[in-house]
Amino acid sequence: MDVQGARNTGEIKVDVAIIGAGPAGLTAGYLLTRAGKSVAIIEKDATYVGGISRTVEHEGYRFDIGGHRFFSKSQQVVDLWNEILPDDFIQRPRMSRIYYEGKFYSYPLRAFEALWNLGLWRSAMCMASYARARVFPNRDVRSFEDWTSNQFGKKLYSIFFKTYTEKVWGMPCNEMSADWAAQRIKGLSLWGAVVDGLKRSLGLNKLNDGSGAQAKTLLETFRYPRLGPGMMWEAARDRIVATGRGQVIMGHELKQLAADSAEENGGGWRMTASSPEGGEVVITAAHVISSAPMRQLAARLHPLPETTLEASRLKYRDFLTVALMIESEDLFPDNWIYIHDSKVKVGRVQNFRSWSPEMVPDERVACVGLEYFCFEGDGLWSMADDDLVELAKAEMAILGLVSPDKVIGGAVVRQEKAYPVYDEDYAANVAAMRTELEARHPDLHLVGRNGMHRYNNQDHAMMTAMLTVENILAGRRIYDTWCVNEDAEYHEAGDEGVERELPARPVTPDQAAALASVREVPARVDERKAA
Repeated sequence: MDVQGARNTGEIKVDVAIIGAGPAGLTAGYLLTRAGKSVAIIEKDATYVGGISRTVEHEGYRFDIGGHRFFSKSQQVVDLWNEILPDDFIQRPRMSRIYYEGKFYSYPLRAFEALWNLGLWRSAMCMASYARARVFPNRDVRSFEDWTSNQFGKKLYSIFFKTYTEKVWGMPCNEMSADWAAQRIKGLSLWGAVVDGLKRSLGLNKLNDGSGAQAKTLLETFRYPRLGPGMMWEAARDRIVATGRGQVIMGHELKQLAADSAEENGGGWRMTASSPEGGEVVITAAHVISSAPMRQLAARLHPLPETTLEASRLKYRDFLTVALMIESEDLFPDNWIYIHDSKVKVGRVQNFRSWSPEMVPDERVACVGLEYFCFEGDGLWSMADDDLVELAKAEMAILGLVSPDKVIGGAVVRQEKAYPVYDEDYAANVAAMRTELEARHPDLHLVGRNGMHRYNNQDHAMMTAMLTVENILAGRRIYDTWCVNEDAEYHEAGDEGVERELPARPVTPDQAAALASVREVPARVDERKAA
């Protein structure tokens, strides 16, 4: 049993038990131990903390699982990052582009550049399609395809939205809710891009404050731990253990979580976690914080919730990265590029050196990560690692980015339950379980992306944990943790730390209403039938 900071390895009694050592779980553990509370954290992974924000190492090469820019509008989150990792941030340039038919396009799209790259004939078709959509829009907008075609025209939709979106979510765009498109792509229009391009070319995109400075529309740089995001969460783990009040139990998954009626424990919870080798640890605690997937938590609660069936219907999109070590200088300067090409399965390609030079130990070698979106158990997920490396090499050749004979090594990293899926029933299923747990178990707290089945950014997951800690320390639910919502343009515009306070909202009697939130992942069209 790998128990870091353990005082015993049999039965552990703490103030708070935490399920999952990702950003939410470790943030909660850090703040609780700093406040004098004792905690025990269980983590399914035997090696890495950080969840999807971990950094995997292979022969000296480091891989970021999905790409994690350290930027937040919340000053409290920024302060916490600085407190945990004060000396190891570097400032990095932000650059992401779209790759389509051998050419790069800025992301977000720049209208003139896009039309120039597409060529005269295709550009004319795009503009004609756009004009038609403006004059004769689809009045019965139900799907992602309907909404995006109305905004950009059918031709631009098919080039810059359809292929990538369907790769990510594994369902046709004409089955995704228009609500998601309106929120995910809000504020972006072809005409707005044209106007912005004209302003830039004429030097009119300046602040109206007499300074002559350019108006800040995009996040141009971001901070990043020099050894990857896992560096942050390894430091958080170490600080938790160093207090003497925290334990991090690696390689152990939740087996059962039971309401503890034993008088000597004062009620609370009795949690059992087990390892694949048969090891077991029992933790008793007054409070439990769970970042485990809601579906998993419901199946392991005792007694079973009445809403177990609803929770069992929640779905997840999985993800894998194939890292290639290439005998070459860096192939491109981007942090990542989006692959809008139906000839290949890869959805995005990361350049790890662009995140941090220290991620790649050899200056003569480029290291890229090809990201594939899949479902656990499907053909991609189940492929042997060697076959996935060969697939990645072949697809890089198809895209014209690198010759396979330049590849000198490869590695595969799988990430299950990377994205909670918002299908037609998810909202009702989440609301049912949340309502029941809040009524029956006020000392069981759901946090983070999978814990709340919400497509949160890293800093939003932290915010849910920060508000939860405030509730625990206060001895009652004073803040509604479900008020933490993601902003569709969060990483594209604005200044760091402009929000001085967390989005804390007092708990209201109507807890179910707090579930309404900005959707960052698509729902199927069927969800709108009842509206």
